[in-house]
Amino acid sequence: MAKMQVLLVDDEQDFLTLMSRRIESWGHDVVPVLSGREALEIVKSGKADIVILDYMMPDMDGIKTLKGIRRIKEKLPVIMFTAHLEEKAIKGTEDMQVSAYIPKLSVYSDSQSALKTTLDIHKKLLEKMDG
Repeated sequence: MAKMQVLLVDDEQDFLTLMSRRIESWGHDVVPVLSGREALEIVKSGKADIVILDYMMPDMDGIKTLKGIRRIKEKLPVIMFTAHLEEKAIKGTEDMQVSAYIPKLSVYSDSQSALKTTLDIHKKLLEKMDG
């Protein structure tokens, strides 16, 4: 299989740049976008195998973006990045098939390790579907 296309959605340019480089170093192609609206355009174009989506964004937050993604491509894997991994942070996403919730920054967890593991699992699933 070719490299997995990872759509990375976050309104913070510095974080987007840093995470794009990290994910690319793991062997994936990254399409970084700064807004939910841009993300929906990429999903419509079919250029994403998986989406990593920030929960807190101005204008169109992660929940609205996720709802839009589900209208376009119901089964597209989505990982939610959140700075606040608590009950209210995931409220509204219970029925939307989120693959994982990854804390953006946490002293209690290795979020990059969790993200890499989740991406690896989805890459293997994609390879099985292609093969």
